[in-house]
Amino acid sequence: MLDPKLIREEPERIRQVLKDRNMEGVVDLDLLGSIDNERRAIISRTDELRETRNRVSKEIGKLKSKGEDASEIMKDVQRVNDSIRELEGQLEAVNSRFDDMALSLPNILDGAVPVGKDEKDNIVVRTWGEKPVFSFPPKPHYEIGAELGILDFERGVKLAGTRFYVYRGLAARMERSIINFMVDLHTTEHGYTETFGPFIVNDESMTGTGQYPKFQDEYYRIDRDGLSLIPTAEVTLTNLYRDEILEKEDLPIYITMQSSCFRREAGSAGRDTRGLIRVHQFQKVELVKFVEPETSFDELEKLTANAEEVLKRLNMHYRVLLLCSGDTSASSAKTYDIEVWMPGLDRYVEISSCSNFLDYQARRAKIRYRAEKGQRPSFLHTLNGSGLAAGRTLAAVMENYQQEDGTIAIPEALKKYMQ
Repeated sequence: MLDPKLIREEPERIRQVLKDRNMEGVVDLDLLGSIDNERRAIISRTDELRETRNRVSKEIGKLKSKGEDASEIMKDVQRVNDSIRELEGQLEAVNSRFDDMALSLPNILDGAVPVGKDEKDNIVVRTWGEKPVFSFPPKPHYEIGAELGILDFERGVKLAGTRFYVYRGLAARMERSIINFMVDLHTTEHGYTETFGPFIVNDESMTGTGQYPKFQDEYYRIDRDGLSLIPTAEVTLTNLYRDEILEKEDLPIYITMQSSCFRREAGSAGRDTRGLIRVHQFQKVELVKFVEPETSFDELEKLTANAEEVLKRLNMHYRVLLLCSGDTSASSAKTYDIEVWMPGLDRYVEISSCSNFLDYQARRAKIRYRAEKGQRPSFLHTLNGSGLAAGRTLAAVMENYQQEDGTIAIPEALKKYMQ
C-alpha cells in the first residue's frame, strides 16, 4: 500500500506509475481523492466533537462540584456522543471504500527502472560463466527424465491433472539435495536464519504481501476455511512480523524457508506446457529481509548476489536482468531476474526474482520499527528473492550436466548431499 499522503499530494506521480506499468484505469484516482477528502472531513468533524465533549464534560464536573444542576448540559453531551457514534460508523464505511481502492494501487518505481512494456524491454546488467558446449545435440530435461525413468508426467496428470508431475529415484534425491545445499549455503555463509512455517495462510497474510485482493484468482484458495495455499514462502515469512513493532537493534533480519509453492498459472496458457518450468506445485528456497529504509537498495544487491552464488557453485551460466516498468510486479519498486541457461531448451529461463518492496508490504502488513528509543515507529522496508526455485534448478542441472550416454553428471557442490 502507498502512503496516503503520497496519493493525496502527488496524484500525477501515481498516474505516471500506472502508465509506466501498463495499469492505467486500474484505479480511478479522482474518485479515490474524493473519498480521501470525505474521510478526512469526517475525521476532522469527529475530532471537533470530541473536543466539545471533553470541554463540556469539564463544565459538568464544575457544576456538580458546586452542587448545581447539570442535567441539560448532560443531554448535550449525550447528543454529541450520538453524533460521534454516527460519524464513526460513516468513517468505517468510507475507510473500507478507500482501502479497497488503495490496495489495488501498485508500488512506485525506483528511478533506475527502465520504462518498457514487457519482458522484451528488460535490460541485461551482467552475465556469468559460459554456455556449455556438447559433442551431441543436448536434450530438454523432460526427455532426459522420461528416458531415465526419473520424471513421470503421465502419473502426475493421473493424480492431479495437467502441470503436475512425479519424481522417482535420482530426480527426487537430487532435488532434495539441491534444497539442502541451498539452505546450508544461505544459513552458514549468507547469514539467513532457517525458518519453517505454514504452507496454508489466512487472507490477512495474502493481503499483507500484495497477492490479495487484486490477484486473488491466481491462487488456490480454500473458501470454506478462508485460507489459501502459499504461492511462495514470501507470504509466510513476511507476515511473521505482521502487526508488530520491531526495534532498530533487531534489524536487519534475514530469514530463509524451503517450501512447496502453489500457483494456478492461469495467465500462462500454452506456455511451457512440457516439463518442470511452469507447473502448479513446485519447491523453492525463499530469502526474505526486513531492513531500515536507507539500506534497502544495498540489501537488494546483496540479496541478488546470494541467489547468484547458488548458480556459481553449481557452475551454470546465467544472466541478471533489470526488469522494466511493465514487467515489474505490482508490489515491487525494483526487481532483478536471474535467468539460467537451459541448453536443451536453447534459451534462458528465470530461476530467481529478487525485489525491493520499499515500505509497500510493510504498510499493508503494518510492520514497523522504532529507529530511536521513545520515537514514533515508522515503516521498515522488506525484500525477498528466490534462492532458488528448486524444480527449475533440477531441470537446469539435468540439461547442463547431461552426458552423451543419457546419464547426468553430478555437480561438485551436490556430491556430498547425493552420497
